[in-house]
Amino acid sequence: MPHSNRPQRNASWKVVGVLLAHQRKRALLTQEHLAELAHCDVESIASVEQGRRPLSAKMAAVLEPHLDPKGGLREAAEAIPRRERYPAFARDYMEHEEEALSLLWYENAAIPGLLQTPDCAAAVFANFYPPLPADQIAQQTEDRLARQKIFQRKPQPPVTHFIIEQSTLERPIGGREVLQGQLRHLRTMTELPFVGIQIIRTDRETHAGLNGPMILLETPDHDQLAYLEGQHVSFLQDDPDEVHLLHLKYGMLRSQALSIEDSKRLLDDLLGES
Repeated sequence: MPHSNRPQRNASWKVVGVLLAHQRKRALLTQEHLAELAHCDVESIASVEQGRRPLSAKMAAVLEPHLDPKGGLREAAEAIPRRERYPAFARDYMEHEEEALSLLWYENAAIPGLLQTPDCAAAVFANFYPPLPADQIAQQTEDRLARQKIFQRKPQPPVTHFIIEQSTLERPIGGREVLQGQLRHLRTMTELPFVGIQIIRTDRETHAGLNGPMILLETPDHDQLAYLEGQHVSFLQDDPDEVHLLHLKYGMLRSQALSIEDSKRLLDDLLGES
């Protein structure tokens, strides 16, 4: 059953929002006046107070000088667990991702999040529409980079495999310099023994992944799960029959992509190092 990925009210968000509203009223400030003093938009403050979005530590630091410095606003924002900044279905996926034995990831419109550089991640979030506030872009970028710590997981990281569209490696999201840095990072990642990267050429005439991106993962209990995303719809699939079909599709995508070695050579070509 798909779940909407629009912001959902979360208990932690609501508590922090109530605290912000309380401190603002004690300071005899309207939402509009506080937004003006803090040089942010009033909708961001309203969304936090109503529990529709989490208060980032960065935004709390901007607001706090205009409120009670001993009111604990920043501490409250920092206390929100990282997973709780996201809707329930995304939190479920991230929990499984942290402990996954293996990850198979096909992405068709952007570099997979686990492979993004800081500059690339920030550029991706900056391209969301409707636009995200600057503090939310910074917070989501930080959270995405934190997820990449699974590559240093002990005693061993998950076995990971990524299938990426060539077109995403040629689209300069964030600018040419950001793209070059991203390509260089991908080429470095291809040398890790537990990471496989294959590229699907843009000029292919057959393609098994036209329905969109997917992530297939294996849990420590050897359960097979799939995470699927679309426009405002994302869900975690645990039905064995459905996951099996997605594994068949992923296998076909692997056969249609360049080999791992040819993918490395294409990255070298794009970097001008061949």
